[in-house]
Amino acid sequence: MINKKMYELGAKRSEIRELFEYGLRRKAEIGAENVFDFSLGNPSVPAPDSVTEGLQKLVSEVSPETLHAYTSAAGDVTVRAAIADYINKNEGTDYGAESLYMTMGAAAALTASLTALVGEGEEVIVLAPYFPEYKVFIERTGAIVREVPSDNLTFQPDIDAIKATLNEKTAAIIINSPNNPTGTVITEESVIALAEALKDAEDRYSKPIYIIADEPYRELVYGGVKVPFLPKYYRDTVVCYSYSKSLSLPGERIGYVLVPPTVSDSGSVYLAIAGAGRALGFVCAPSMLQRLIPFCLGDTSDISVYDRNRRLLLEELTSYGFTLVKPDGAFYLFMKTPCPSAKEFAEVAKKFELLLVPSDSFGCGGYVRISYCVTTEQIERALPAFKRLAEEYGLGRGK
Repeated sequence: MINKKMYELGAKRSEIRELFEYGLRRKAEIGAENVFDFSLGNPSVPAPDSVTEGLQKLVSEVSPETLHAYTSAAGDVTVRAAIADYINKNEGTDYGAESLYMTMGAAAALTASLTALVGEGEEVIVLAPYFPEYKVFIERTGAIVREVPSDNLTFQPDIDAIKATLNEKTAAIIINSPNNPTGTVITEESVIALAEALKDAEDRYSKPIYIIADEPYRELVYGGVKVPFLPKYYRDTVVCYSYSKSLSLPGERIGYVLVPPTVSDSGSVYLAIAGAGRALGFVCAPSMLQRLIPFCLGDTSDISVYDRNRRLLLEELTSYGFTLVKPDGAFYLFMKTPCPSAKEFAEVAKKFELLLVPSDSFGCGGYVRISYCVTTEQIERALPAFKRLAEEYGLGRGK
């Protein structure tokens, strides 16, 4: 007998992936230049030069026996030390290699952390709207997803709603800032209030309640906005990071889990994450990609392209009559639909070859996600289609 739950996950892709696959079929039918695919968070900006130069240096100077060999299960110690030094320089912390566990991207970091920290029947809070795969990752552990809607105007955490949800079964809360799908950066004020609420709950229930910080978009912020470093505000924070977005390497799958020494019984937490990596088959993240990272620390792709795309879409779509959440980070726009059903609106958008992700799978209705990590040329070519879509719903300039 096969595992029914796993079969269901394999038989039906996520809504984002389904739309992406639809786009591939449509491009084959009518030409890629005629399809405006805003479905996937797949960076179009080239990786920084340090990636190419680092890879060339590794290939030319490191023997194949070393370059492609296994590292320690937790990752190469010199790589982990270099990452720790970089974090210390930026955040004023004092971490060492022993606080870092290298992973195959953020998904592996999240699943290892959840497997290590959450037990069957416990609860994990997610703040809607949220990345749909959180639900898959959490439920695989036997835990229960507790959705808490964010403030419907600012998309900041609703602290009172979180307080009302916390209970003796709460094991963790996932915080994603900058957020996918809204692009919202959680403010320092919100972080402080959240930390206080969680500390009170820890005292009340005499147990750790972990923040699992999902931070693949940490460097992708605009206009001087700062992303609060959560371990500085709340001791029981585990950070999951990926270089996929900052370095435009989504297919390479390299990241880490950071377990700060401030975490309650941090040594045991780290070993539990290492054990989860072992149980899930995640030991030894790709060794060449690990060794690349020290060459690229502090570098990003040219995010000015994303900023230009963000400002162009905000200005034009607003002028067409659409209502959007202004993002401070990541590369997504969250646009309110002019009809109650986001799925219906996304289907109508297909008439104009616009591929927009309905918000239902993100845990809320009435919006679509627009991924603007595409070429500026695609956005410019798509604007007439967006205008016709607005007119379909009686929106327009001056209305």
